[in-house]
Amino acid sequence: MTVQAAQSSYAENAFHLPAGTFPFESRFADVAGARIHYVDEGAGPALLMVHGNPTWSFLFRHMIALLRDRFRCIAPDLPGFGLSTAPAGYGFLPEEHARMVGGFVDALALPSFTPVVQDWGGPIGLFVAAQNPARVDRLVIGNTFFWPVNGDRHFEMFSRAMGGPIGKFAIREFNAFVNLFIPAGIKIEPLTAGIMEAYRRPLPTPERRMPSYIFPRAILKSRAFMERCAAALPALRDKPALIVWGDKDIAFRAQERERFEAALPDHRTIPLPGAGHYIWEDAPIEIANALREWWP
Repeated sequence: MTVQAAQSSYAENAFHLPAGTFPFESRFADVAGARIHYVDEGAGPALLMVHGNPTWSFLFRHMIALLRDRFRCIAPDLPGFGLSTAPAGYGFLPEEHARMVGGFVDALALPSFTPVVQDWGGPIGLFVAAQNPARVDRLVIGNTFFWPVNGDRHFEMFSRAMGGPIGKFAIREFNAFVNLFIPAGIKIEPLTAGIMEAYRRPLPTPERRMPSYIFPRAILKSRAFMERCAAALPALRDKPALIVWGDKDIAFRAQERERFEAALPDHRTIPLPGAGHYIWEDAPIEIANALREWWP
C-alpha cells in the first residue's frame, strides 16, 4: 500500500466545485488493486466514516469540520464512488466493499477505530468492525441495517424496483439515485444546487453510475453476506454504541433501530426529529454534539 497527499483543493478541482465546498486535503491509498481516495483530518480517537449509496466522503464534510478538533476523522470513498477507482473485475458488491474497507483499515495501521455508519455504510463498516472487535473502541450507528431483509415487503419492493431493469435504466441514464433519492432523503432543509452538483459530478456517465445500481439490487441478492453480518453482530455486543436515528427516513424504520438497541445493550439512542435518510446533511450539529457528550 502506498499513500500520497494531494493538494487541499484536489476534490474541488477534480469535480469543478467552488472553493470551500470540500476544503480538506485529499489522500490516496492503493489497496488490493483499488485506488482509494480519503480524507484524514484532525487528531485523537479515529472515527472511520463509511458512506453508503450514492454518496462519497463529501457526505461527512460537516461532521469532519465539527469534530476534527478532538477526533481523527477518516472518510474514504468506496471504489467506484467519489474519487476512488476499482480494480479490474470488481463487482461493487457490499461484501467486496467490506473487504476493501478492511484492507484500508489495515493499510493505515489503525490500532483502534470507531465506525461511523449509515445506509450501506452500516453493513460494510460494521462487518469490518465485527472482524476486528479488539480494535474497535465504540460504534456510531445511523439509519441502517445489519441482517437479511429478504421477505420484508418494505425492502423487497424497493430492491425489485430499483434493482431491476427499470431501476437500472433510470440510474444509468438519469442518475436517478442522486437526482431522486438524495433530495427525497433530505427533510429539514433542501440542499442547494451547488451541493447537489457535488453529489452528481462523481457519477457523470452511465458506466460510472453502475455501482449505485448494484446496491439496491444487493438488498436481496447479497443475502448470504447479510446473513454473515447478522451472525457477526454478537461480536460487537459489548461495545458502547451511539445510535443516531432520523425519524423521517423513507428507508429505515423504528423497527430497525429497535433491533440495534436490543443487540447492543450498552447503547445511547439520540432521536433526530424531522431528519430523513441522510442524517449527516439534516442534523450534523446535533450528532456532533451528542458524540462529544457521549464520548468518555
